[in-house]
Amino acid sequence: MALGNKYGTHRVIEPAGSMPQTAQKLNNDMSVIYDNEILVDVIALNIDSASFTQIEDEAKGDIEKIKATILGIVAARGKQQNPVTGSGGMLIGKVAKIGSALKDRDLKVGDKIASLVSLSLTPLKINKILKVHPEIDRVEVEAQAILFESGIYAKLPTDMDEGLALAALDVAGAPAQTAKLVKPGDSVLVLGAGGKSGLLCCYEAMKRVGPTGRVVANIHSERSRKVLMEHKLCHEVVVADATKPLDVLEGTLKANKGREFDLCINCVNIQGTEMSSILPVRDDGIVYFFSMATSFTRAALGAEGIGKDVTMIIGNGYTKDHAEITLAELYENPKLRKVFEELYVK
Repeated sequence: MALGNKYGTHRVIEPAGSMPQTAQKLNNDMSVIYDNEILVDVIALNIDSASFTQIEDEAKGDIEKIKATILGIVAARGKQQNPVTGSGGMLIGKVAKIGSALKDRDLKVGDKIASLVSLSLTPLKINKILKVHPEIDRVEVEAQAILFESGIYAKLPTDMDEGLALAALDVAGAPAQTAKLVKPGDSVLVLGAGGKSGLLCCYEAMKRVGPTGRVVANIHSERSRKVLMEHKLCHEVVVADATKPLDVLEGTLKANKGREFDLCINCVNIQGTEMSSILPVRDDGIVYFFSMATSFTRAALGAEGIGKDVTMIIGNGYTKDHAEITLAELYENPKLRKVFEELYVK
């Protein structure tokens, strides 16, 4: 078979000339594999948290409606890209075929891998949805997917449950970016601290701020307070609705001894939390929006409207060595690993 474009544009059906992520429809024909593609027999999809929350809310929690929505999206678009949030997620599966142009990779047929590129650009064909786990945004499937030459992936560790590895790798960009952004002595605010990305970001921030820094965790309800405090993942917890910026501002500044923060990391999976991220941060501070529910228009205009000169970073799910950094956190902290096993291993 011929070589396809390394970025996957040969799979774009419409609109012509677009990239796979922005395309409305991809060719998900799995009978024809290009020489620089990898065919994967998919075991499970981890739907992006913002996307799954939107689908679940629209379905009013009905599992059969959730299944129908996901099947409908993939049938229409050739990929799992929520048309409302624009986001996708990731997959785990076994390598079924490796194109001849990729034979020099450290990969063989039968290897179990996790994709580290979004489902929003990954050609996918679902034959059957076997089970939905709404509490962890996971969908077990009989399906196949294509990884392009430029697509990144991680071979799943043999000494870690695949569900645990998938949960961590699903949000690997967040703690790895946190490791890059946080400096000794910083004060850090983590919004949505009780979820997967939030817990890992809190842990990484606590490592990096040192004895003179401070980490404040914002959660929506008291449910996550015990985990955060018992495992020393933050210095203080603030319970406040992240869609109510003045409540967040008042509570988090009090927890930070009246001072504005050097850095805010937004891991919230619902819309309308932009100003709660920006308001508590000092001028010349940093706001890192990991959440795919973020409106960057609201963020930019909101910061302008209150006269805040902050650096705002889009939550790129990839940064160098992000898979290794994130899995290392679970290896080096048995207590955190146990929390993830209890929450995300099914």
